[in-house]
Amino acid sequence: MIPLKVLISGSGIGGPVCAYWLNRLSNRLIKTTIIERHAGLRKGGQQIDIRGAGIEVIRRMGCEEEIRSKTTQEKGIMFIDDDGKPVAEFPMRKGEKTFTSEFEILRESLVQTFYDASKDGTEYIFGNHIIDMEQDEDKVIVKLANGESRDFDYVIGADGMWSKTRRLAFADVKDPMKSLGLHIAFFSIPYEKRDGESAQWYNIEGGRSILIRPDNGRYTRAYMSTTSPKVRDYHQYPIAGQKALMREHFLDAGWDAPRIIKGMEEADDFYMQEVAQIKLPYFSRGRVALLGDAGYCPSLLSGMGTTLAIVGAYILAGEIVRAGPNYKEALQNYEEKMRPYVKTAQDLPPGVPAINNPQSKWGIKLFHKFLSFVSWSHILPLLSKLSSPPSLEKHFPIYEA
Repeated sequence: MIPLKVLISGSGIGGPVCAYWLNRLSNRLIKTTIIERHAGLRKGGQQIDIRGAGIEVIRRMGCEEEIRSKTTQEKGIMFIDDDGKPVAEFPMRKGEKTFTSEFEILRESLVQTFYDASKDGTEYIFGNHIIDMEQDEDKVIVKLANGESRDFDYVIGADGMWSKTRRLAFADVKDPMKSLGLHIAFFSIPYEKRDGESAQWYNIEGGRSILIRPDNGRYTRAYMSTTSPKVRDYHQYPIAGQKALMREHFLDAGWDAPRIIKGMEEADDFYMQEVAQIKLPYFSRGRVALLGDAGYCPSLLSGMGTTLAIVGAYILAGEIVRAGPNYKEALQNYEEKMRPYVKTAQDLPPGVPAINNPQSKWGIKLFHKFLSFVSWSHILPLLSKLSSPPSLEKHFPIYEA
């Protein structure tokens, strides 16, 4: 195999997994470099999970047991009323498709695991980022923020939903970000015994909801969601202003809202995010490919973002190693294998997110009755099968060194 140089922008989930597989499958004939804007691995972030074909990838990496040891041990999810009483419960069942995966883990724990797996053989550059790039048939010339210029055979953008790589290489694609009309505030609060071992979801009229997820008795991760257009301009405010915006928006909420609001005000890991999907007509442009949220974010409502990044990283690395310098073949095969999987993951159930964030008390009652029926009838695994990506679970590609 001809030695190649690959630059990956982003040290989150997909980037390190891709570097690991490039190193392993090429017997390190491919020189991998990961560049990260931050001074080190990004700490914080909320709970994420791994499902389906993503589990097969981590198993092949030899990371399964380490990841399992770091899980939050979440037992399931309960939907509750104003008094905190469950109206529907969905326990985690190993091997079944339910709301809760057997691999629920904090983002920073998973990032550390993949960094450790990829660092031997990968050049990591922290505190730097791509500011411009030009490409031709032979290479991509990348200009970095520190003034340095370097050339690579491939550039992979694994730099998230707000990807700079995408903005540079796909500048002609208008509005790839499709808002779903939902905004969420994320933060951690002190764990209390009443938080239990299962997630708890509480709906409030006006298209609002609060979700708490205990982290193995260490902290409780809180999510405050709203479909209100009043918070649409949240990014214009500093963190203190965003907290004030959410506090005002949830002051009339029942259940444990006062405690959660107080915890939000004291939290040092607060951040807000618009819930959106990234939809592009193609995942690559010349020698530049996009990976994970940068190229096909399905939104956190799908529960598939982490899995898409892991699987996409495995397939992209496998196709680059197979095709070598023939970038057109490599990236076309990557697109063909990932596109059906991405499409199904991005096809959210009809009415989401409005259906699970009702505007009225009557709507909440109806939502609770539906959930109660689904819980009682045990049909959730069947419903999940109807909407789960089938293309890779049945035809998982095998790449060998």
